[in-house]
Amino acid sequence: MFDTILIANRGEIACRVMETAQAMGVTCVAVFSDADASAKHVAMADVAVHIGGSAPADSYLRSDVIIQAALDTGAQAIHPGYGFLSENPDFVDAVAAAGLTFIGPSADAIRAMGLKDAAKALMIEAGVPVVPGYHGRDQSDDLLADEAAKIGYPVLIKAVAGGGGKGMRLVEDAAEFAAALESARSEARTAFGNADVLVEKFVSQPRHIEVQVFGDGTRAVHLFERDCSLQRRHQKVIEEAPAPGMTPEMRAAMGQAAVMAAEAIGYAGAGTVEFIVDGSGALRTDGFYFMEMNTRLQVEHPVTEAITGVDLVAWQLRVASGEGLPAQQDDLTISGHAFEARLYAEDVPAGFLPSTGTLTHLAFPNGARADSGVRAGDVISPFYDPMIAKVIVHGPTRAVALKRLSQALAATEVAGTVTNLGFLGALATHEGFGRGEVDTGLIARDIDALTAPVDISARHAVAAAMAVSGLDAPTMMTGFHMWQPLRRTVPLSQGDALLDVQVEVLSADRQRWQVDGVKVNAERMQGRWRIDGLWAPNVAVSGTEVTVFDGYGIRFEAVDVLDVAAGTVGDGNIIEAPMPGLVKAMLARPGAQVGKGDRLAVLEAMKMEHALLAARDGTVAEVFAAAGDQVTAGAALVRLEDET
Repeated sequence: MFDTILIANRGEIACRVMETAQAMGVTCVAVFSDADASAKHVAMADVAVHIGGSAPADSYLRSDVIIQAALDTGAQAIHPGYGFLSENPDFVDAVAAAGLTFIGPSADAIRAMGLKDAAKALMIEAGVPVVPGYHGRDQSDDLLADEAAKIGYPVLIKAVAGGGGKGMRLVEDAAEFAAALESARSEARTAFGNADVLVEKFVSQPRHIEVQVFGDGTRAVHLFERDCSLQRRHQKVIEEAPAPGMTPEMRAAMGQAAVMAAEAIGYAGAGTVEFIVDGSGALRTDGFYFMEMNTRLQVEHPVTEAITGVDLVAWQLRVASGEGLPAQQDDLTISGHAFEARLYAEDVPAGFLPSTGTLTHLAFPNGARADSGVRAGDVISPFYDPMIAKVIVHGPTRAVALKRLSQALAATEVAGTVTNLGFLGALATHEGFGRGEVDTGLIARDIDALTAPVDISARHAVAAAMAVSGLDAPTMMTGFHMWQPLRRTVPLSQGDALLDVQVEVLSADRQRWQVDGVKVNAERMQGRWRIDGLWAPNVAVSGTEVTVFDGYGIRFEAVDVLDVAAGTVGDGNIIEAPMPGLVKAMLARPGAQVGKGDRLAVLEAMKMEHALLAARDGTVAEVFAAAGDQVTAGAALVRLEDET
């Protein structure tokens, strides 16, 4: 076994590799960019080496700098993770030339599967079923159009060097083909520097089922299948293992085909053979087709680990260090069912746009595996993939595992950036998905229901107001004034709406709230608060942002009292007290000229001083209070002369 390895990656996968390697007694070297100087994977590593600027081209794609870092730190091997250089055969050759071991397949194996057209030709030769289509070198427009007609519409145009849905177009009939071909080529040229395409039959109600394989360079085994059909724009969202509706005959046929594919290229290490499966009816042994092979560890590998009990990273290290396959095919069995949901910082209502921000709070529930490369306080950078975590659950049956996924997502707490957590929660409770009716078009068909906004109730506003005002942990005398319950206003907004939130503290354990006229009772029992009879949700406060962890995270803003004061001017003449308090200073004088934003009075409330500002330019007409006066919420303090 290696003494020291370098992980040529960042984020979640770098942390994942380190967890296993360090548990095996292997020293881990991390590499990091400017943006990742304080990242989680850097903190976890035994040694960390700075390799360049924040952009991947200036750091994580600099193979020469990474290899030198491995040599300088005494590493014997490099683990590529996934993405970046993980499927770059030139990098593999350079690693070997430096006298180091690449923890993964050979450069020849990567090259064999690197281009979709060449890979499919190789698979046909190996006897692996492929989707009917044209994979030839002749890229003339007329020939491609003729081949599409022979295949029969609808067809898919796909970039031969593609991935992630780039350079891919669905064509419904011949009239659309020329325009779609031009568009696919243009996108492929930009994304991959290669405009060549292939044309394939489009499978109706396609399912994306992939098989995990593992080889030692000569022999290979499969660790069963994963269903990755829940996709948005060809990007996986929720994965599961095993695939719903899978029969023993189908599993055996797909597993054998995947092993044939791996052994045909002398594959070593962990890889995934991806198939398109006809999901229009029951799964058939003649209804699956090779799509591509990912010559690396996949993002969704944890679901395979969950159902097999195998640590795939440990297997990678063992085989790369010279051991044989850790298990034979007959040794591998399936136990239960597993799901993985990909939690991203992305703005779902804005079309799933990637988002940035500082994670002010991050917590995952017990009972779920959360693979994450970030912590509370970390920044979601614009330079890299905005993944926050992968949430993985396991259960004895699919129904139990899916219920556990729903519960885990509901109990996941994220604040500081917008996320797709609510979208994932909606998917986990989707009735069709629950029945196992999965195909790659499910999300697109039901997108409106899956992205519907969460219902926000008065109790959510109360939970936020209690936290921001300190009333979630009152003392025996909190809220009392002159032997009467104290009424106060808690300035709060949700979205663009300013909420009218008021509270009457009846005792240390009882509060009476009102939110836009809706009455809500809060009572503390057994050291916890109940709001309208339900246990109060957890709340995180960071600056003015208040996140209530119900409905996958509901964001409120604690409105600056200065803004409230400036906005409580009625007709523009009267400045009112926004809450009960003590007038600490009265700065306004009758007849004085004031400008918009000038301080007119200082009010002490909630142990803080708040300046009340003029809402406009004008002349002070009257002053209704003096320093030392105790005033109630809404009390008039200053009046400006009417505007002419």
